[in-house]
Amino acid sequence: MRNQTLGSSVDVLVIGAGPAGLMCSNALAAVGDIKLKVIDQRPSKVSLGRGDGIQPRTIEVLQSYGLAERFLYKGNQLHMCAFYNPSLNGEIELTERVPDVTEPTARFPFKINMHQGAIERIFIDSLSAHNLRIDRPVQPCAIELACDHERLQGPNSYPVKVTLEHLDANNDVERTEVIYAKYVIGADGAHSWVRKYFGIPMDGDQTEYIWGVVDMVPDTNFPDIRNRTAIHSTNGSCMIIPREDDKIRLYVQLLDHDVVDPGTGRVDKTRMNPERVIEAAKKILHPFYIRPLTDVEWWTTYIISQRVASTYSVGDRIFIAGDACHTHSPKAGQGMNASMNDTHNLSWKIAQVLRGWARPSILRTYESERRKYAQDLIDFDKQFAALFSGKPKTSENEDGVSHEQFLKAFQTFGGFTSGIGVHYEPSEIVNIKHQQCARNLVIGQRMLPQIFVRAADARPVDIQDLLPADMRWKILVFLGTLDDSRLPRVELLAKELNEPTSFLRKYPVEGHIPQMFDIIAIVAGNKSNFNYLSVPDLFRPHWSKVLLDDTDVTGTKGGGAYERFGIDTKDVTYVVVRPDGYVGMIAPSSALWDLQGYFSSFLIPRCHDAKL
Repeated sequence: MRNQTLGSSVDVLVIGAGPAGLMCSNALAAVGDIKLKVIDQRPSKVSLGRGDGIQPRTIEVLQSYGLAERFLYKGNQLHMCAFYNPSLNGEIELTERVPDVTEPTARFPFKINMHQGAIERIFIDSLSAHNLRIDRPVQPCAIELACDHERLQGPNSYPVKVTLEHLDANNDVERTEVIYAKYVIGADGAHSWVRKYFGIPMDGDQTEYIWGVVDMVPDTNFPDIRNRTAIHSTNGSCMIIPREDDKIRLYVQLLDHDVVDPGTGRVDKTRMNPERVIEAAKKILHPFYIRPLTDVEWWTTYIISQRVASTYSVGDRIFIAGDACHTHSPKAGQGMNASMNDTHNLSWKIAQVLRGWARPSILRTYESERRKYAQDLIDFDKQFAALFSGKPKTSENEDGVSHEQFLKAFQTFGGFTSGIGVHYEPSEIVNIKHQQCARNLVIGQRMLPQIFVRAADARPVDIQDLLPADMRWKILVFLGTLDDSRLPRVELLAKELNEPTSFLRKYPVEGHIPQMFDIIAIVAGNKSNFNYLSVPDLFRPHWSKVLLDDTDVTGTKGGGAYERFGIDTKDVTYVVVRPDGYVGMIAPSSALWDLQGYFSSFLIPRCHDAKL
């Protein structure tokens, strides 16, 4: 029986078990020493429909949590995008096919599609492996944030009181539960209860664009049914998204008179059904035919809204994430990806504060980084949605949207839509002072994928696979060319970094470096003659942590990283990679003081006798 009076306490309460909530819960559960509770008002996970696209950067993020393999195996990969426009006789014809992902630095140069239920299942299985289950069906009915300064600022206080209602309770005594939390994350969707409870407004507009969505297995003679396809026709616009197995998703532009109630001026879903959405698609795809081979799996209609929450937090104790923060068109495939990357950004910051590693001020960078991204997303979406929903250019409509316009937008925003181009602005955790030391490794962007060769066994490895989302800071030490003349200098640097006053010793508990920092040495050397044991012990915490900027034994993988990144082989360069995989700072060996200052701005020193 639940104790309604005393309640229970948790470090973090996650409200909502959609993609944003599950990403956050999985990240925090993996930490191991965080008391976590996850609730969702749905009796079970999503079974059909909703979000279904995973972008290249999100695949990298999933890889950092050890989850990408199942997505890659089960999902449908999108490699090409086809464009159809009106021919001279008014029917649609193929205009061009281009790669779906145009970002040259993409490690995974494709998108993955699988329905949201399958995506949630992968996360839920991972949570089970961490001995965490989702409490369902449970919803919050009241939330209070303490007002006094001591409780709000105290690292060991539980300033948030949340009253929960168990919807499947057998009696009133079992129905109510009180939770006291250090932090609450509202990942409860576009109609967020948390956001509404605190009266956080959504800034932006609702467009006039109305779309229908249908998931089905098609019978068709359309040749690009297994490519992502954008169709502009004189009868409207349509996008085809091939899904797992033989399924596809159709996004179909609808006319006002089809779905708007003339009396209220509002979209009335009862005026539409999947058969009518498919009929609209048939007109757009003429002269090709399309029809469901089996029953329609799922369908919906929607009006595109483009809004961003005015704030992402309340008192730095309650946060909202995902669709609770931003709404936009789904056709660029950003909704679920933006949501999961919101909580990927937030979870490590909360974990470091809870562990006593970082000051609570680091939590404010969640809003500054992710709200700017959301606003950029809305600005992009306004252009993309207008182009996609606009009438095509024809001889009768010279002012319409041309293929060149649409393709230019598609390619211009490639880095943005892939998630690869996300760029966080300078802050206490993004320091750009020494950007010139690695000109092409952009501070504030994710660490570029790059194949290196392990010095000990010549095995090729991608640097991203050595940057797991394990809450630790990664210190990449580019040692340059490590010959006899430079080795004494490198040994001196190692000794300096091993001093008790160094950030490597100052912040971890009892100076235990591997608990907080993972050091990886990268040498401009040759696999045939380099002795990895020549690297000083500090820069070689394990035999697998010494890499060479060289090709593998086949000569086809790796090499050229120093030149690609713009790093001098005659100096030692430090690259700090944040726990979420983004470059936080770069510094030359002569600027160790700046590196110390970077970490001192947000990490909490430990009082201890430094030791291994």
